[in-house]
Amino acid sequence: MSQLTPEVLWAQRSSSADPEKNFIYLTISVPDVPKESFKLDLKPTTLTFSGKSNTLKRDYQLNLEFYAEIDVENSQVHHTQRNVELKLRKKELKEEYWPRLLKEAKKVQFLKTDFDKWVDEDEQNEAPEEDLSQFGGAGMGGMPGMGGGDFGGIDFSKLGGAGGMPDLGALGGEDDEEDEDDDDDMPALEGEDDATATDAKADVKPSA
Repeated sequence: MSQLTPEVLWAQRSSSADPEKNFIYLTISVPDVPKESFKLDLKPTTLTFSGKSNTLKRDYQLNLEFYAEIDVENSQVHHTQRNVELKLRKKELKEEYWPRLLKEAKKVQFLKTDFDKWVDEDEQNEAPEEDLSQFGGAGMGGMPGMGGGDFGGIDFSKLGGAGGMPDLGALGGEDDEEDEDDDDDMPALEGEDDATATDAKADVKPSA
């Protein structure tokens, strides 16, 4: 099997007061990796992943060193047939975003911004709460098997106690909200144009 570095998508939120709004979204694109060949080692400053896809005949390997520390105990993992999704709690409560995901300031081809989940730093408080709640729920002791929401089969106590995540629903509500904002703005602009046109007609009539 040829060894590949999987594509990794990431986005983030930050907060100086609320730990639950101070995290990294991380998605590792590894389709058809069964839990039997799935290995994830999550530490405060590093993440190591390996897995084999028997159907695609691919052997995946990933090593990340984070820009800053994460809180392993309060980080969550969700394994599906398509990918591995993580919500990594930033250890330090800080209003500012991390300037990058990785410690080393260099561009890597496999790492990309997850635009479906990304919100600009100054707009994150306007992001829909339901977008965050998809990752909530009571802590779970393992990870799901192929495509299931029932967590089990992997002992996460060896990984520092990272819990599982419930099944994820639709993400990317930020984009929907931005679209709504744009829609709200447009009628107002058109209304102003109509009002201006009406005033212009009113000025013309008396002099006719």
